[in-house]
Amino acid sequence: MRTLNKELQERITPRQALEILQEGNRRFVQNLKVNRNLLEQVNETRDGQWPFAVILSCIDSRTSAELIFDQGLGDIFSIRIAGNIVNDDILGSMEFACKVAGSKFIVVLGHTKCGAVKGACDHVKLGHLSGLLQKIEPVIDAEQSVRENRTSANAVFVEKVARMNVERNVEEILKRSPIIQELVNQGKIGIAGAMYDVASGEVQFYDHTIIINEGAESHATQEVW
Repeated sequence: MRTLNKELQERITPRQALEILQEGNRRFVQNLKVNRNLLEQVNETRDGQWPFAVILSCIDSRTSAELIFDQGLGDIFSIRIAGNIVNDDILGSMEFACKVAGSKFIVVLGHTKCGAVKGACDHVKLGHLSGLLQKIEPVIDAEQSVRENRTSANAVFVEKVARMNVERNVEEILKRSPIIQELVNQGKIGIAGAMYDVASGEVQFYDHTIIINEGAESHATQEVW
């Protein structure tokens, strides 16, 4: 597997970036990790980095984006925060990754059995964590299909909130960042929401959240690396 450089990154389309992530997760689930010389990649990325994607995921120890998408050093920007929530600092990081560093795709990655979502469902108060969990509470209020036992004890409710949290954060990124919205509109980057299953290792991309404006910018489809 080749280490990404500027030329390879430029050749990747948003659609190809999504497909690379999907294929990487299939390898992960099948335990068919690509053979990489990580020390060689350290040397090859010492003068710069050209990641093709940005993954916003939870701090959960089971959800390392590099592992579950089978990517190497220099391949992706990994942004991690409890509950995969969005704030100004994260938006700024995404704007840097896409506008400055040339990444082609953004993924908001939630996961099943999320402790942050459970804490928000239970309205946990704990130091600075309280403010973070409050960012999930609008999703809890919006989820109205479950009428009873709206706590972490109800696994169905937790998973519904986790999904809505992913969907909402995709919308928030586009609404709150004119830079990212413009890049998406121009077809220079794509965005999607997805859910990682901690029991199976499989990532499910939500089709209705995938935005790739392929008509705006024409690229030749080709094998990138």
